[in-house]
Amino acid sequence: MILVAMAILLGNSLFGQANAIDKYFKQYLGDDRFSVVYISGRMFRLFDKLDIDEMDMDDDEAQAMLNIAKDLDGLRILTTDQNVQAFYEEAKSKINTSEYEILMTIRSKGDSNVDFLIKEEGNIISELLMLVGGDDDFALLSFVGRIDLDKVSKLANEMEKE
Repeated sequence: MILVAMAILLGNSLFGQANAIDKYFKQYLGDDRFSVVYISGRMFRLFDKLDIDEMDMDDDEAQAMLNIAKDLDGLRILTTDQNVQAFYEEAKSKINTSEYEILMTIRSKGDSNVDFLIKEEGNIISELLMLVGGDDDFALLSFVGRIDLDKVSKLANEMEKE
């Protein structure tokens, strides 16, 4: 019985953050003030079926990009240009950013804020989260899946060759 209770508590703590982000997105799905984009993992896996020869990239670069995309489980984007600072503060309070590692933060004049955060295990990023709040726009982007840093590095190297 104790093991079952511990498993339930551990499961809730592991999935609580994903649920907080899901709830935040779902809260505004039908709100006309927001633009919403969702790309499923299935769509990313369809990229694997693309004919590289028909793309406007060299084969190695295209293959490196497809290797990253096929491991993604989804992309969610939520944006608005209304009540920007309020939505930014609300997102910061609802999303437990302490569960993420800060990858990069950009602050500029006029209260513009951009935070790039990652959730990582070993050399695999399970989520890349971007939170933007400024004078003009609020945006929340969430890439979920297996983002392998070795594959990202290979893509960067291929792009540098051009």
